[in-house]
Amino acid sequence: MGSSPNSKPKIVRGSAGYVLEDVPHLSDYIPELPAYSNPLQDHPAYSVVKQYFVHIDDSVPQKIIANKDSPRGTHFRRAGPRQRVYFEPDEVQAAIVTCGGLCPGLNTVIRELVCGLYHMYGVKKILGISGGYKGFYAHNTIPLTPKTVNDIHKRGGTILGSSRGGHDTTKIVDSIQDRGINQVYIIGGDGTQRGAYRIFEEIRKRGLKVAVVGIPKTIDNDIPVIDKSFGFDTAVEEAQRAINAAHVEAESVENGIGVVKLMGRYSGFIAMYATLASRDVDCCLIPETPFYLEGPGGLFEFAEKRLKENGHMVIVIAEGAGQELVSESIQAMQKQDASGNKLLQDVGLWISQKLKDYFANQKTMGITLKYIDPTYMIRAVPSNASDNVYCTLLAQSAVHGAMAGYTGFTSGLVHGRQTYIPFNRITEGQNTVVITDRMWARLLSSTNQPSFLMAKTVIEEKKEEEEEEEEEAAAASNQ
Repeated sequence: MGSSPNSKPKIVRGSAGYVLEDVPHLSDYIPELPAYSNPLQDHPAYSVVKQYFVHIDDSVPQKIIANKDSPRGTHFRRAGPRQRVYFEPDEVQAAIVTCGGLCPGLNTVIRELVCGLYHMYGVKKILGISGGYKGFYAHNTIPLTPKTVNDIHKRGGTILGSSRGGHDTTKIVDSIQDRGINQVYIIGGDGTQRGAYRIFEEIRKRGLKVAVVGIPKTIDNDIPVIDKSFGFDTAVEEAQRAINAAHVEAESVENGIGVVKLMGRYSGFIAMYATLASRDVDCCLIPETPFYLEGPGGLFEFAEKRLKENGHMVIVIAEGAGQELVSESIQAMQKQDASGNKLLQDVGLWISQKLKDYFANQKTMGITLKYIDPTYMIRAVPSNASDNVYCTLLAQSAVHGAMAGYTGFTSGLVHGRQTYIPFNRITEGQNTVVITDRMWARLLSSTNQPSFLMAKTVIEEKKEEEEEEEEEAAAASNQ
């Protein structure tokens, strides 16, 4: 995949502990780069807006909760149009690529990138790269115009196609250089953004006037720094349909159990928010918090109790939850897909079978269990109204940044404001549910499920105390 990024972060420090984690600019490595007046100043739709252009020093704080003695802390450059641009519309040859798995809103982002470039800045040469990163050197392209993308936001998926892996930095940059592409818009998750970072580094090393811009895409909402990923609201909304179906099935029979498996390889945000929104869920299991099945405080005991109380129950489980329980071998745990993601066992089927086996062995009550996996139905739907607006803002911010000469950044929302975030911050880790946070406490309060970790800790501590008492008694009898 090429060499790892090695550039130093661009840090600007100010008074009172102010830190700006700035993004690279083409002028950082291309001397005497000409600048031009932004054509938006004469655009009839934008010229009437007072203070439409973003001030050069505007920034957005990463943390907004502070006390009187707090330093100002880390900030990111505010997104938006600048008074000066570093590309003339006629010279721009833009390329758009989508990578990784499907997500609601991909077509909306593509549409708004094309329309933003075309209508705001007068850019006419826009290419779509087919089939993910490998499309760069397979020479698969689709010409894009506002007419060709006019109604694609009403469809799920991506008109450009997508794939995992296939990244070769040198071959991709060779293709970019050979085709005269000077703006690259890369839509994808953390692995895709790491690839974008390598492309940016290679372009900078060659001294090319090419802006590389990322738009973060992960339906799991596991990209750090940003408030949320596009498609997440749609995923939660669609997940509720599956939960509602499971609830209807469960309450329509005696001792009915509905099990719904939702997306969330490493982060349980979809499961958590869908559970909170639904209010029909009795137990939510996510990767961030371990759970166990047998014994006091375990899932089996809780399920039996809930069925006796209500006559039915609904369990929501994220795909990455309980993998240490379901994996039968270390070898199974270490298999990966083309993007380097760990291949997971189907925890939904596994837990469904475990519940069936438990109640069959107990012979105290018969159950009827229905298992629903809506994964691909959720991924494939068009984005809802909220996500459509968000996709528009992300795409337009990306276009403004590229035209202003910024590069090596991801367009993202931080505390409700559009920002430009350096690639290294987006790829440094994963956003996960903090189980010591108030939101998880709200979920536990909503479902009244046990906090399995706490219950297990109590059991283990009690067992240790009993063992210590036994040892003390044995020592005393030996004296």
